[in-house]
Amino acid sequence: RTVVIFDQVGENRTTTDVARGVAAAAEGDVDLIVGLGGGSSMDTAKGANFILTNGGEMKDYWGVNKATKPMLPMIAVPTTSGTGSECQSFALIADAETHAKMACGDTKAAARVSILDPELTLTMPGAVTAHTGIDAMAHALETAVCKKADEVSFAYSRAGWQLLDSAFHIVMEEPDNIGARARMQLGAAFAGTAIENSMLGIVHSCANPLTAKYGIVHGQAVGTMLPHVIRFNRRDEKVAEVYRSLFSGDLIERINEHLRVARMDKSLSALGVNAGALPQLAGEALNQWTAQFNPVAVDASSLLTVYEGAL
Repeated sequence: RTVVIFDQVGENRTTTDVARGVAAAAEGDVDLIVGLGGGSSMDTAKGANFILTNGGEMKDYWGVNKATKPMLPMIAVPTTSGTGSECQSFALIADAETHAKMACGDTKAAARVSILDPELTLTMPGAVTAHTGIDAMAHALETAVCKKADEVSFAYSRAGWQLLDSAFHIVMEEPDNIGARARMQLGAAFAGTAIENSMLGIVHSCANPLTAKYGIVHGQAVGTMLPHVIRFNRRDEKVAEVYRSLFSGDLIERINEHLRVARMDKSLSALGVNAGALPQLAGEALNQWTAQFNPVAVDASSLLTVYEGAL
C-alpha cells in the first residue's frame, strides 16, 4: 500500500491547513487516515476527512452532523496531553480569512481507534507540556459545570481533573517521568471525552478571540482566563459546590499554583492586550458557540467584567 505523509499543519489549524491536507490525501487516493500529533494535527485530519468524502468547504460542516456521506476510518494518535481531540467527533478549524473558529462535528468524523502512548509525549518542549496541560485542566473544569453536564460527562470530568491535577507539577519538574506523562495523557483523553458528552463554557469563548486577535497561544489564553471565570461562576452556589467536590481547597489558588509552576501566570496586559480592546473582545466572546453553555448566563457586560479581572 502507498502511504502519504502530510506534516505541514500550523500551530492553530486553519482552512488552509485542511486544504493542503486534502490535496495530499487526494493525490494518494487514501482509504484510511491516521491523525498523529497534537490537537491541530488531529483536527486537520478530521477536517480533511470531511472534504475528501463529502466535498465542499469546511464552513459547510460548521455545526453538527452535516456530512451526508460516509467518511474514511481514522486512527488518532495524540503526541500531546491537551485537546482530547482523539476522543471527540468535532474538528475545530479556523477560517483562514475571517479567523472565525468553526466547530464542525459529526459522529462519522470520530476516530475509530485512539492510541494513547505516553512515550510519544516525552519529546514535547516544556512550553508545549505547560500549555496543553493547562488546556486539558480547563476542559475538565469547564465540562464539570456546563449546562450540558450529566452523570456520565461529570464522571469523565472528575477523573480527568484528578489525573491532571496530580501529575502536572511532576511533568513540569520531571519531564521524563513516564508515569506522570501517562496520567496527563489519560487525563486529557478523559477531559476530551467529557467535552464529547457535554460542552465547554466562557473560558474558551473568551480565549478564542485572544488567539485570533493577538496570536496568544491557546493554552496561555485559557490559563489567563480560567481563574477569573471560576470566580465569576462560583457566585452560583450550585456551581461552587461542584467546584468544591472536585477540589477541597481553594480551586482558584490551585489553578494559580499550576500557572506559576508552568510560568504562565500572566495577565492580559502582560500579553499585550489593552483596556480599550476589551469591549470588542467581550462582544466576540459572547458570539462564541460555547458561551451559551456556561453555567451562569452571560451577556457582553458580564464578559467585559471577566476580561477586566484578567487585565
